[in-house]
This record gives sequence, structure tokens and C-alpha cells, in this order.
Amino acid sequence: MYAQMVKSEGSSGEETPEEREFQDRIDRGEKIEPKEWMPAGYRKTLIRQISQHAHSEIVGQLPEGNWITRAPTLERKQILLAKVQDEAGHGLYLYSAAETLGISRDEMYEQLHSGKAKYSSIFNYPTLTWADMGAVGWLVDGAAIMNQVPLQRTSYGPYSRAMIRICKEESFHQRQGYHIMMKMARGTEAQREMAQDALNRFWYPALMMFGPSDANSVHSEQSMAWKIKINTNDELRQRFVNETVPQAEFLGLEVPDPDLAWNEEKGGYDFSQPDWDEFFEVLKGNGPCNKERLGARVKAWEDGAWFRDGLTAYAEKASARRAASATAAE
Repeated sequence: MYAQMVKSEGSSGEETPEEREFQDRIDRGEKIEPKEWMPAGYRKTLIRQISQHAHSEIVGQLPEGNWITRAPTLERKQILLAKVQDEAGHGLYLYSAAETLGISRDEMYEQLHSGKAKYSSIFNYPTLTWADMGAVGWLVDGAAIMNQVPLQRTSYGPYSRAMIRICKEESFHQRQGYHIMMKMARGTEAQREMAQDALNRFWYPALMMFGPSDANSVHSEQSMAWKIKINTNDELRQRFVNETVPQAEFLGLEVPDPDLAWNEEKGGYDFSQPDWDEFFEVLKGNGPCNKERLGARVKAWEDGAWFRDGLTAYAEKASARRAASATAAE
């Protein structure tokens, strides 16, 4: 059995009865809930994946929030505002899911702000034109949906349930992005060129969103055994290309890959791989906007300290009043 071939992270020697029972539950398709026993490696892997997912939702607001005041119409402004608000909500759902594993939200923020925790590489690329809002919605949220729909079946209950609402809202995000691209592609020559340029710049970063190739993925094998992940990185990347290329053709845009070709035998497209050296450099913090994105999050955290302190003081006073009232009642 595939799951039995993979040892728990951090474990040594023979598999314990608890580990065997846990894997049996996973194999039966049962959900694991917060207070139930789980291997330390399972908990660690979930905290890493869910917190990085949450960070991506929060940091992902930044390149779009920059365009709210510059949206071309009031309707577009309203749509973009709603989208950015959704991303904040997604982050909160996911931070809450991660907290059920025993990590505090403050600790997750500290990991993000220190650079210890990562977030999706795509958000370290600039959004230069309004067409980029279309490319982000169409390609980036499209890739996110491809990643996240299977996570509705992930083995950890709180994560699985959070993904149901997130996926519904991400489908709206993808549609609004594609609608922007459609308007641009069918507009003036300058608008069509702008749409093509956005596709050119975001195509390969979107392919990177699925993570490194399976041969170079450190965590995939164990995550698949635990059903934290349902599909491999390369499977999802192939599915994304298969679905997105016809959409680009409908728009009259050209995918920037000279080697792109339909392969009848495999029933999918052959395509060029992203520049993986660039991917790992971005993850190391050397992307075009890494410092800008992280700096914005740290500044927001520091600027909000007074408000958090006020909430804490109010909560402490309210707790003291309740305790005094309970003592008086006795």
C-alpha cells in the first residue's frame, strides 16, 4: 500500500499502533479532528501548509489593493473591493483552522514577518497595468482553484471545511478576472496589447504556483500519504494548462510558450516548464516585490499595535468586572 511506504516525519523504528490506526483512518477516508490523536509530523505539516496558505491570502491583497483607487469604473472598483475583502476573510478562516493545531495567530504572524514562513511566490511580482487585474483573477485565482478544490477532500476536518466557502468565492474571483481580460482583448488595439502583455508576464509565475516538479518536491510524498494533498504538483499543473489554453484561444490571446502543443497520445498539452531557478530565488526573498510585500505587512502590524492593545485592555477589564460580579453574587 502506498501509504505504508512512507514513514511519518520525525518517526524512527517500527510504526506504533497509534500510527497504524491513524493511517488506517486516513485510508478509509475519515476526517481527523483537532482533539484527536495525530502524529507530530502530520500536525507540523498541516501547520506549515495551512499557515502558508493563510499568509498567501493576506499578502495577496496587496497587489490588488493597489489598484482599487485606479479601477476604470465604479463597478470595477466595487468588484475589486469585494474581492480584496474576500481574500482577508480567507486568511482569517485559514488562520483559525491552523490555530486548532495548537499554534497561535501571533506566532504565525511572527513567522511571516521574520521571513521564516513563506507565501505563494506569485505575489512577489508587480501588477503594472489594469490588465494585470484581469490576469491575476483569471490565471492566479484559476491556479488557486485548481489547487484548492481537491483540498475540500483533505483529511483534516477544519481545513477541509474552510475550503468549501473559499473555493466558492475564488470561482467568482476567476470569473471577474476573465471578464476583465475579455473586455481588454476585445477592446482597442492598445487594450489588446495590454492584455497580451499581462498574459506574457503572469503565465510562468502562475505555473510556479503549483510548486516544484514532483521530482524536486520535498513534502509531496508524505502529504499525499496523509491525504493532506490529494494531487501531485505536476498533475495539477498539467490540468491547469489543459483548461487555460483553450480559454486564451477564445480570447484571441497567445500563450507565451513556443513549445506548447496538443499531445493526442496523453490527451493534454506539452508545455515548457517555468524557470525553476527563478522560482527558488523568489522563495528565498529575491523576487521583484519580496521586500515591498513583506515591508507592507510588517508596517500594517506595527501601525495596528495601538488598536490591539486597546482591545486587550478592554477584554481584561471586562473579565475583571465579570469576576467581581460573580464574587459578589456568591
